[in-house]
Amino acid sequence: MNRRDELVDGLESTEQRIGAACVAAGRDRSEITLVVVTKTYPATDVELLTELGVTDVGENRHPEAQLKLEELRALQADHVGALPRWHFLGGVQTNKAGAVARYADVVHSVDRLKLANSLSRGADAAGRVLTCLIQVDFASTGPSAGDGGRSGVTPAGIPELAAAIAGSDHLALGGLMTVAPLGDDPAPHFDHLARLSIDLRRDHPDATIVSAGMSDDFEPAIAAGATHLRIGRSILGERPSAG
Repeated sequence: MNRRDELVDGLESTEQRIGAACVAAGRDRSEITLVVVTKTYPATDVELLTELGVTDVGENRHPEAQLKLEELRALQADHVGALPRWHFLGGVQTNKAGAVARYADVVHSVDRLKLANSLSRGADAAGRVLTCLIQVDFASTGPSAGDGGRSGVTPAGIPELAAAIAGSDHLALGGLMTVAPLGDDPAPHFDHLARLSIDLRRDHPDATIVSAGMSDDFEPAIAAGATHLRIGRSILGERPSAG
């Protein structure tokens, strides 16, 4: 089986799961954006995915994300059609934030004021407005508390960070993101994120994105109201070694 056929199969099987989860949750498929996570996969995979109708891809590491986007532009130089929206999903070092702000369309992992300020300066220098999501960490408040958890702010830290992002001329507050704590049932955390999104939208009505759910847990994310799913392995297969 060639690579295109593998990706077709991965997309079809994933779409079947998404569709079934939407039916179970009483939701419409059009409410959900699929972000295909292409970290460690080649730019040729991204090119094939765009040909197959994928509009959003996600990357976790700089400079891999930047270099892959440049390679994709070169691959598509002779093609007609838009590049996918580029979502940055991983942790961002403050000294790399300016570079990320120049090429990412959405950053899902804003977890501190210093990072928001650095992204704002980078977007300003690039003459663009960057959509940012606040990454929420539930590990410190759930059964896995004390296990190191994920990056992110606690729920109590959302309002201050949201105000800082919304107050920047070069950032747009898109909403919230989380990664379920390792070893926990993800459903209660995704439900909690949805409730936090309702709270956030009282002060920031346009912050409608709820980014939650990956290959192993996107069904409960859909049930909770996720608007964006971040799915890699289920579509692209087992991840190649990063070397």
